[in-house]
Amino acid sequence: MKRAIRAATALASLWAIAAAGAAWAQAAYPVQNVTLVTHSSPGGGSDVFLRALIKHLQPKMGVNFVVENVSGGSGARAVSKVAQSPADGSVLYATTPTYIQTTLLSKPTHGYDSLMPVVNVFYDPEVIYTRAQSPYRSLAEAIADAKKSGKAKWGAANPASLERIAMERMSRMTQSRAAIIPHEGGRDQMLNVLNGTYDLGIGEIQELRSQLDSGQVRLLAVLTEKRLADFPNLPTAKEQGVDLVVTKFRGLAGPKNLPPAVLKAWNDGIRAVLADPVYQKEYAKESLIPAPMAADEAGKFTAAFASEVTTSLKELGVVK
Repeated sequence: MKRAIRAATALASLWAIAAAGAAWAQAAYPVQNVTLVTHSSPGGGSDVFLRALIKHLQPKMGVNFVVENVSGGSGARAVSKVAQSPADGSVLYATTPTYIQTTLLSKPTHGYDSLMPVVNVFYDPEVIYTRAQSPYRSLAEAIADAKKSGKAKWGAANPASLERIAMERMSRMTQSRAAIIPHEGGRDQMLNVLNGTYDLGIGEIQELRSQLDSGQVRLLAVLTEKRLADFPNLPTAKEQGVDLVVTKFRGLAGPKNLPPAVLKAWNDGIRAVLADPVYQKEYAKESLIPAPMAADEAGKFTAAFASEVTTSLKELGVVK
Protein backbone atom coordinates (compact mmCIF):
# COMPACT_ATOMS: atom_id res chain seq x y z
CA MET A 1 0.00 0.00 0.00
CA LYS A 2 3.03 2.26 -0.23
CA ARG A 3 1.82 3.50 -3.60
CA ALA A 4 -1.40 4.68 -1.95
CA ILE A 5 0.30 6.47 0.90
CA ARG A 6 2.56 8.35 -1.47
CA ALA A 7 -0.61 10.06 -2.65
CA ALA A 8 -0.79 11.64 0.81
CA THR A 9 1.24 14.60 -0.33
CA ALA A 10 -2.06 16.41 0.12
CA LEU A 11 -0.56 17.95 3.25
CA ALA A 12 1.70 19.97 1.02
CA SER A 13 -1.32 21.29 -0.86
CA LEU A 14 -3.13 22.80 2.11
CA TRP A 15 -2.60 26.22 0.55
CA ALA A 16 -4.58 25.03 -2.43
CA ILE A 17 -7.31 23.74 -0.11
CA ALA A 18 -7.47 27.10 1.64
CA ALA A 19 -7.66 28.95 -1.65
CA ALA A 20 -10.45 26.68 -2.86
CA GLY A 21 -12.32 27.18 0.41
CA ALA A 22 -12.02 30.96 0.16
CA ALA A 23 -13.24 31.01 -3.41
CA TRP A 24 -16.07 28.50 -2.98
CA ALA A 25 -19.57 29.87 -3.04
CA GLN A 26 -22.42 27.73 -1.77
CA ALA A 27 -24.59 26.23 -4.51
CA ALA A 28 -28.00 24.63 -4.03
CA TYR A 29 -27.72 20.90 -3.37
CA PRO A 30 -30.29 18.76 -5.25
CA VAL A 31 -31.87 17.37 -2.05
CA GLN A 32 -32.47 18.84 1.39
CA ASN A 33 -31.83 15.77 3.53
CA VAL A 34 -28.80 13.48 3.17
CA THR A 35 -28.24 10.18 4.99
CA LEU A 36 -24.63 9.15 5.54
CA VAL A 37 -24.47 5.40 6.11
CA THR A 38 -21.65 3.67 7.98
CA HIS A 39 -20.96 0.04 8.83
CA SER A 40 -19.35 1.29 12.05
CA SER A 41 -21.19 0.96 15.35
CA PRO A 42 -21.85 4.13 17.39
CA GLY A 43 -18.54 5.37 18.76
CA GLY A 44 -16.54 3.52 16.10
CA GLY A 45 -14.07 5.24 13.80
CA SER A 46 -16.34 5.98 10.83
CA ASP A 47 -19.20 7.02 13.11
CA VAL A 48 -16.95 9.52 14.91
CA PHE A 49 -15.53 10.77 11.60
CA LEU A 50 -18.98 11.43 10.11
CA ARG A 51 -20.44 13.14 13.16
CA ALA A 52 -17.47 15.49 13.49
CA LEU A 53 -17.51 16.25 9.76
CA ILE A 54 -21.20 17.07 9.39
CA LYS A 55 -21.11 19.50 12.31
CA HIS A 56 -18.94 21.77 10.17
CA LEU A 57 -20.11 20.70 6.71
CA GLN A 58 -23.85 21.17 7.21
CA PRO A 59 -23.83 24.99 7.13
CA LYS A 60 -21.43 25.01 4.18
CA MET A 61 -23.51 22.71 1.97
CA GLY A 62 -26.88 23.92 3.22
CA VAL A 63 -28.38 20.46 3.77
CA ASN A 64 -29.48 18.39 6.73
CA PHE A 65 -27.23 15.40 7.44
CA VAL A 66 -28.18 12.26 9.33
CA VAL A 67 -25.79 9.43 10.25
CA GLU A 68 -27.22 5.91 10.00
CA ASN A 69 -25.36 2.95 11.50
CA VAL A 70 -25.99 -0.24 9.51
CA SER A 71 -23.97 -3.08 11.03
CA GLY A 72 -23.60 -6.65 9.88
CA GLY A 73 -21.72 -8.58 7.24
CA SER A 74 -18.47 -6.68 7.84
CA GLY A 75 -19.98 -3.70 6.06
CA ALA A 76 -21.82 -5.65 3.35
CA ARG A 77 -25.29 -4.64 4.60
CA ALA A 78 -24.38 -0.96 4.63
CA VAL A 79 -22.89 -1.09 1.12
CA SER A 80 -25.95 -2.94 -0.18
CA LYS A 81 -28.29 -0.34 1.28
CA VAL A 82 -26.45 2.51 -0.42
CA ALA A 83 -26.03 0.67 -3.74
CA GLN A 84 -29.80 0.26 -3.98
CA SER A 85 -30.60 3.85 -3.01
CA PRO A 86 -31.63 6.59 -5.46
CA ALA A 87 -28.73 8.10 -7.40
CA ASP A 88 -29.63 11.65 -6.40
CA GLY A 89 -27.12 12.40 -3.63
CA SER A 90 -29.53 11.63 -0.80
CA VAL A 91 -27.71 8.52 0.50
CA LEU A 92 -23.93 8.04 0.69
CA TYR A 93 -21.59 5.56 2.35
CA ALA A 94 -18.57 6.32 4.55
CA THR A 95 -15.70 4.51 2.85
CA THR A 96 -12.69 2.87 4.46
CA PRO A 97 -10.57 -0.05 3.21
CA THR A 98 -13.12 -2.37 4.86
CA TYR A 99 -15.59 -2.11 1.99
CA ILE A 100 -12.91 -3.21 -0.44
CA GLN A 101 -11.70 -6.08 1.71
CA THR A 102 -15.21 -7.33 2.46
CA THR A 103 -15.83 -7.53 -1.27
CA LEU A 104 -12.63 -9.45 -1.95
CA LEU A 105 -13.06 -11.85 0.96
CA SER A 106 -16.78 -12.65 0.88
CA LYS A 107 -17.95 -11.59 -2.60
CA PRO A 108 -21.28 -10.04 -1.45
CA THR A 109 -24.08 -9.21 -3.86
CA HIS A 110 -23.11 -5.54 -3.68
CA GLY A 111 -19.39 -4.90 -3.35
CA TYR A 112 -17.21 -1.80 -3.41
CA ASP A 113 -17.51 -1.78 -7.21
CA SER A 114 -21.29 -1.43 -6.88
CA LEU A 115 -20.68 2.11 -5.62
CA MET A 116 -18.95 5.09 -7.17
CA PRO A 117 -16.39 7.06 -5.15
CA VAL A 118 -17.62 10.58 -4.54
CA VAL A 119 -14.77 12.13 -2.58
CA ASN A 120 -11.84 11.11 -0.39
CA VAL A 121 -11.23 13.22 2.70
CA PHE A 122 -8.47 11.92 5.00
CA TYR A 123 -5.76 9.41 5.66
CA ASP A 124 -6.20 8.07 9.19
CA PRO A 125 -3.11 6.61 10.94
CA GLU A 126 -3.53 3.35 12.83
CA VAL A 127 -2.07 2.87 16.32
CA ILE A 128 -1.54 -0.16 18.55
CA TYR A 129 -2.67 0.36 22.14
CA THR A 130 -3.10 -1.41 25.47
CA ARG A 131 -4.80 -0.59 28.77
CA ALA A 132 -3.03 1.80 31.11
CA GLN A 133 -2.54 -0.95 33.73
CA SER A 134 -0.81 -3.24 31.24
CA PRO A 135 2.79 -4.24 31.95
CA TYR A 136 3.73 -3.45 28.34
CA ARG A 137 5.58 -0.20 27.72
CA SER A 138 6.31 -0.87 24.06
CA LEU A 139 5.10 -2.98 21.16
CA ALA A 140 8.38 -4.88 21.29
CA GLU A 141 7.66 -5.95 24.88
CA ALA A 142 4.13 -7.09 24.00
CA ILE A 143 5.36 -9.15 21.07
CA ALA A 144 8.18 -10.74 23.09
CA ASP A 145 5.65 -11.80 25.74
CA ALA A 146 3.22 -13.10 23.09
CA LYS A 147 5.95 -15.26 21.54
CA LYS A 148 6.93 -16.60 24.96
CA SER A 149 3.43 -17.44 26.20
CA GLY A 150 1.72 -18.39 22.96
CA LYS A 151 -1.54 -17.26 24.57
CA ALA A 152 -1.80 -13.62 23.56
CA LYS A 153 -5.16 -12.19 22.48
CA TRP A 154 -5.27 -9.15 20.24
CA GLY A 155 -8.44 -7.27 19.34
CA ALA A 156 -9.33 -5.92 15.92
CA ALA A 157 -12.30 -4.41 14.09
CA ASN A 158 -14.67 -6.45 11.91
CA PRO A 159 -13.45 -9.63 10.19
CA ALA A 160 -12.78 -7.99 6.80
CA SER A 161 -11.25 -4.79 8.13
CA LEU A 162 -7.84 -3.33 7.44
CA GLU A 163 -7.16 -3.55 11.18
CA ARG A 164 -7.93 -7.28 11.30
CA ILE A 165 -5.59 -7.95 8.39
CA ALA A 166 -2.89 -5.74 9.94
CA MET A 167 -3.03 -7.67 13.22
CA GLU A 168 -2.96 -11.01 11.38
CA ARG A 169 0.08 -9.85 9.42
CA MET A 170 1.82 -8.67 12.58
CA SER A 171 1.17 -11.98 14.33
CA ARG A 172 2.55 -13.93 11.39
CA MET A 173 5.60 -11.81 10.68
CA THR A 174 6.63 -11.82 14.35
CA GLN A 175 5.61 -15.48 14.93
CA SER A 176 3.65 -14.33 17.97
CA ARG A 177 0.92 -16.97 17.59
CA ALA A 178 -1.59 -14.43 18.91
CA ALA A 179 -5.32 -15.07 18.63
CA ILE A 180 -6.93 -12.20 16.65
CA ILE A 181 -10.50 -11.52 17.76
CA PRO A 182 -12.60 -9.31 15.43
CA HIS A 183 -15.63 -7.14 16.20
CA GLU A 184 -18.17 -5.14 14.20
CA GLY A 185 -16.63 -1.92 15.52
CA GLY A 186 -13.99 -0.39 17.73
CA ARG A 187 -16.23 0.14 20.74
CA ASP A 188 -16.50 -3.54 21.75
CA GLN A 189 -12.81 -4.03 21.09
CA MET A 190 -11.99 -1.12 23.39
CA LEU A 191 -14.10 -2.55 26.23
CA ASN A 192 -12.24 -5.86 26.02
CA VAL A 193 -8.85 -4.17 26.03
CA LEU A 194 -9.83 -2.08 29.04
CA ASN A 195 -11.09 -5.07 31.04
CA GLY A 196 -7.94 -7.07 30.29
CA THR A 197 -9.52 -9.68 28.01
CA TYR A 198 -7.16 -8.60 25.21
CA ASP A 199 -3.52 -7.65 25.47
CA LEU A 200 -3.59 -5.25 22.51
CA GLY A 201 -6.04 -3.37 20.33
CA ILE A 202 -5.75 -1.41 17.11
CA GLY A 203 -7.55 1.77 16.12
CA GLU A 204 -7.35 5.44 15.24
CA ILE A 205 -6.64 8.43 17.46
CA GLN A 206 -10.13 9.88 17.02
CA GLU A 207 -11.63 6.54 18.09
CA LEU A 208 -9.43 6.45 21.20
CA ARG A 209 -9.55 10.13 22.10
CA SER A 210 -11.75 9.94 25.21
CA GLN A 211 -9.79 7.00 26.65
CA LEU A 212 -6.49 8.75 25.89
CA ASP A 213 -7.64 11.96 27.54
CA SER A 214 -8.80 10.07 30.65
CA GLY A 215 -5.57 8.04 30.88
CA GLN A 216 -7.27 4.68 30.34
CA VAL A 217 -5.10 3.49 27.47
CA ARG A 218 -1.43 3.58 26.52
CA LEU A 219 -0.23 3.89 22.92
CA LEU A 220 2.54 1.44 21.99
CA ALA A 221 3.18 2.10 18.29
CA VAL A 222 1.92 3.88 15.19
CA LEU A 223 1.73 1.97 11.89
CA THR A 224 3.13 4.72 9.67
CA GLU A 225 6.46 5.35 7.98
CA LYS A 226 7.24 8.25 10.31
CA ARG A 227 6.17 9.31 13.78
CA LEU A 228 3.08 11.47 14.16
CA ALA A 229 3.77 15.17 14.61
CA ASP A 230 1.38 15.38 17.57
CA PHE A 231 2.78 12.22 19.21
CA PRO A 232 6.53 12.69 18.70
CA ASN A 233 7.41 10.24 21.50
CA LEU A 234 5.34 7.41 20.03
CA PRO A 235 7.66 5.15 17.98
CA THR A 236 6.57 3.48 14.77
CA ALA A 237 6.23 -0.29 14.59
CA LYS A 238 9.19 -0.29 12.19
CA GLU A 239 11.36 1.36 14.82
CA GLN A 240 10.50 -1.55 17.12
CA GLY A 241 11.46 -4.24 14.65
CA VAL A 242 8.05 -4.82 13.04
CA ASP A 243 8.07 -3.83 9.36
CA LEU A 244 4.36 -3.05 9.18
CA VAL A 245 2.91 0.12 7.64
CA VAL A 246 -0.85 0.52 7.17
CA THR A 247 -2.74 3.02 5.03
CA LYS A 248 -6.31 3.83 6.02
CA PHE A 249 -8.41 6.30 4.06
CA ARG A 250 -11.74 7.93 4.81
CA GLY A 251 -14.13 9.20 2.18
CA LEU A 252 -17.61 8.89 0.73
CA ALA A 253 -19.16 6.83 -2.05
CA GLY A 254 -22.66 6.62 -3.46
CA PRO A 255 -24.87 4.75 -5.91
CA LYS A 256 -23.55 4.63 -9.44
CA ASN A 257 -24.47 7.34 -11.94
CA LEU A 258 -24.63 10.22 -9.49
CA PRO A 259 -25.10 13.48 -11.42
CA PRO A 260 -22.10 15.78 -11.98
CA ALA A 261 -23.73 18.51 -9.87
CA VAL A 262 -23.72 16.21 -6.82
CA LEU A 263 -20.07 15.25 -7.35
CA LYS A 264 -19.04 18.88 -7.73
CA ALA A 265 -20.99 19.95 -4.64
CA TRP A 266 -19.16 17.35 -2.54
CA ASN A 267 -15.75 18.17 -3.92
CA ASP A 268 -16.30 21.89 -3.29
CA GLY A 269 -17.86 21.30 0.12
CA ILE A 270 -15.09 19.03 1.39
CA ARG A 271 -12.34 21.39 0.27
CA ALA A 272 -14.14 24.27 1.93
CA VAL A 273 -14.62 22.45 5.23
CA LEU A 274 -10.99 21.28 5.28
CA ALA A 275 -9.98 24.93 5.03
CA ASP A 276 -12.20 25.90 7.98
CA PRO A 277 -9.83 26.93 10.84
CA VAL A 278 -12.19 25.58 13.50
CA TYR A 279 -12.42 22.16 11.86
CA GLN A 280 -8.69 22.19 11.14
CA LYS A 281 -8.02 22.33 14.87
CA GLU A 282 -10.35 19.39 15.44
CA TYR A 283 -8.96 17.05 12.81
CA ALA A 284 -5.37 17.96 13.63
CA LYS A 285 -6.06 16.88 17.20
CA GLU A 286 -7.18 13.49 15.87
CA SER A 287 -4.01 13.07 13.75
CA LEU A 288 -6.08 13.02 10.55
CA ILE A 289 -4.13 13.84 7.37
CA PRO A 290 -6.09 15.87 4.77
CA ALA A 291 -6.17 14.03 1.43
CA PRO A 292 -9.00 15.58 -0.61
CA MET A 293 -9.70 13.80 -3.90
CA ALA A 294 -12.53 14.56 -6.31
CA ALA A 295 -14.59 11.71 -7.78
CA ASP A 296 -12.30 10.91 -10.73
CA GLU A 297 -9.14 10.86 -8.62
CA ALA A 298 -10.87 8.97 -5.80
CA GLY A 299 -12.00 6.36 -8.32
CA LYS A 300 -8.47 5.78 -9.59
CA PHE A 301 -7.16 5.67 -6.02
CA THR A 302 -9.79 3.09 -5.03
CA ALA A 303 -8.95 0.85 -8.00
CA ALA A 304 -5.21 1.00 -7.20
CA PHE A 305 -5.89 0.33 -3.51
CA ALA A 306 -8.07 -2.68 -4.35
CA SER A 307 -5.29 -4.08 -6.52
CA GLU A 308 -2.76 -3.75 -3.70
CA VAL A 309 -5.14 -5.28 -1.14
CA THR A 310 -5.66 -8.24 -3.47
CA THR A 311 -1.89 -8.74 -3.60
CA SER A 312 -1.64 -8.58 0.21
CA LEU A 313 -4.45 -11.10 0.68
CA LYS A 314 -2.81 -13.49 -1.77
CA GLU A 315 0.47 -13.19 0.10
CA LEU A 316 -1.34 -14.09 3.32
CA GLY A 317 -2.94 -17.08 1.59
CA VAL A 318 -6.43 -15.71 2.29
CA VAL A 319 -7.51 -15.55 -1.36
CA LYS A 320 -6.20 -17.32 -4.45
